[in-house]
Amino acid sequence: MQIQDNCVVSIHYTLTDDTGARLDSSEGTEPLTYLHGLGQLIPGLENELTGKIQGDQFQIAVQPHEAYGEYDKSLVQLVPHNAFEEVGEIYPGMQFQTNGPDGHPQIITIQEVNENGVTVDGNHPLAGKVLHFDITVGSVRSATAEEIAHGHAH
Repeated sequence: MQIQDNCVVSIHYTLTDDTGARLDSSEGTEPLTYLHGLGQLIPGLENELTGKIQGDQFQIAVQPHEAYGEYDKSLVQLVPHNAFEEVGEIYPGMQFQTNGPDGHPQIITIQEVNENGVTVDGNHPLAGKVLHFDITVGSVRSATAEEIAHGHAH
């Protein structure tokens, strides 16, 4: 069966950046299982999976505009220390989830803490990066009516 909308798909993957550094992998764990066609993966990856079948192995490079977007300097802002009063100690590299301007969850990363305030970055950590995937399609099946109604694989 070919991967198409409303299929439950399981893949094993390794994700690397332009330098070859491993960013994520399903190696040694359960495969990533998702319902195809609902935007549960980044668009560039989901598009490349369309039409593939069980057992297919391939490598792709997904450009930023088909992944987490270009890096947007306007999402780097200086905020006052009191915005983090309830957190306690904060330091560069810490990440928090908040609601973005569109109401969707957004991860912010602390870039710097100094006497002037806290510099936060609202870009996704992979924004602006070309993502390299090594993919093996593990299984493909039709989703059940219940899975389609719930919007995820069971």
